[in-house]
Amino acid sequence: MSVFSRPSETTQDQSSAAGQATSTAPQPVKATVVTPPIKSKGLNTSNVRRMRRIIAEDAEWSLAIVPLLSELCIQHIVKNFQNNPILTQLLPEDQRKVLDHLSPDLPLTVTANLIENENYWRRCCTQRWPVCHVARHGGSWKRMFFERHLENLLKQFIPGTTDPAVILDLLPLCRNYVRRIQVDQFLPPIRLPPPPRDGDQSDSGSEGEMEESSTDHYQLRDLVAGLKHLEELDLVYGVKDCGMNFEWNLFLFTYRDCHSLAATIKACHTLKVFRLTRSRMDDDKARILMRSLLDHPALEELDLSHNLIGDRGVRAAAKLLSHSRLRVLNLANNQVRAPGAQSLAHALAHNTNLVSLNLRLNCIEDEGGQALAHALQTNKCLTTLHLGGNELSEPTATLLSQVLSVNTVLTSINLSCNHIGLDGGKQLLEGMSDNKTLLEFDLRLSDVAQESEYLIGQALQANREAARQRALNPSHSMSPTTSGPENSAG
Repeated sequence: MSVFSRPSETTQDQSSAAGQATSTAPQPVKATVVTPPIKSKGLNTSNVRRMRRIIAEDAEWSLAIVPLLSELCIQHIVKNFQNNPILTQLLPEDQRKVLDHLSPDLPLTVTANLIENENYWRRCCTQRWPVCHVARHGGSWKRMFFERHLENLLKQFIPGTTDPAVILDLLPLCRNYVRRIQVDQFLPPIRLPPPPRDGDQSDSGSEGEMEESSTDHYQLRDLVAGLKHLEELDLVYGVKDCGMNFEWNLFLFTYRDCHSLAATIKACHTLKVFRLTRSRMDDDKARILMRSLLDHPALEELDLSHNLIGDRGVRAAAKLLSHSRLRVLNLANNQVRAPGAQSLAHALAHNTNLVSLNLRLNCIEDEGGQALAHALQTNKCLTTLHLGGNELSEPTATLLSQVLSVNTVLTSINLSCNHIGLDGGKQLLEGMSDNKTLLEFDLRLSDVAQESEYLIGQALQANREAARQRALNPSHSMSPTTSGPENSAG
């Protein structure tokens, strides 16, 4: 009896289990079959309780149903997309599901001409680059991906080492999306160090001693010719982060580079913006480029700032103003002096397209400044003029004050970092009293009296407020001219 001295519930479970085993003894095969709990009225409650306890303890057991066949198909399509890309045949809802699960690392030969979904290309961009300014690429993630991918290939291209097919094979995939190329580095070919020579210990070097043929960079002609929608080309011939390996030939824009680039931009009839900065370009190379841009059908902006262009190169730029549709010209931080400024002034007096001229950080002095001021008395299109840091003084300020009283087009002038002086500041203040259109006038670090600068600022504020009112009520500003004929007719 001591063996059976257990709780009553346990005794009942054992007795029921023993009874069930005894009843099923003649049929051992049926004893292994577990009857499902649903619609089983004859199932013992103890077995039901035990089954529930076993299911609860099974960590892998789930009540989830078998996936839908459509979901299984989508998983299969995603898994085999590289070998068998299926997208356009699917319904829009299924297409979105496939694109949401596709890897951004798929080959471009598969995705470039097939996937237009911006969310997919956004994932591709954010995975490769931590900072993405999609607004600089027309708001298109796909355009941004191909432009930056192409730029990275150009930055890392080493002539004589990298296979040109790496870039040209990308052309059929990106030609419909690339509208801008911005490359701030061109690597030169790898050169073996020359054997040391006795008595030659100088490491200063000079451009005349360099072999330019050994430092030619990647030629853009074939690439640009295949980009039918290219509108902007922004280049810097130099090397970034060279550190202790600095050599002047790393920053050499060779004659072969220049001739090749000139032919490239001449043949690109869709190009609107061309920038070649920080490339140590001199007068001769600037003239080669200017000749190729004469009568260009689309070019609107030319930026050659931070180079070595002197008066001869600027004369070519002045000729370009008369034979192009150029609207923006930037020659900042070059070697322009008075003769070059006079050439620009002569072209500016008759020009009807240019709206912005930047000559800051040159040395045109008063002779060049006065020539430009005379041109502005007849020019009717230039709105922005930057002459900061050009050694200008009171004579230029005197002529500019006369310009301010008659010119109704200029909206921004920068004379900062010059030597305008106290009297020059008073002259400019007198000219501002008759001007109603100038909105910005930078006179910082130009030796102008604080009082004159303050009063000029007050006049500018009044002009800006009047411009704001005209923008809010354009009909009101035109009413005096439109009401005249009606009154005369009445």
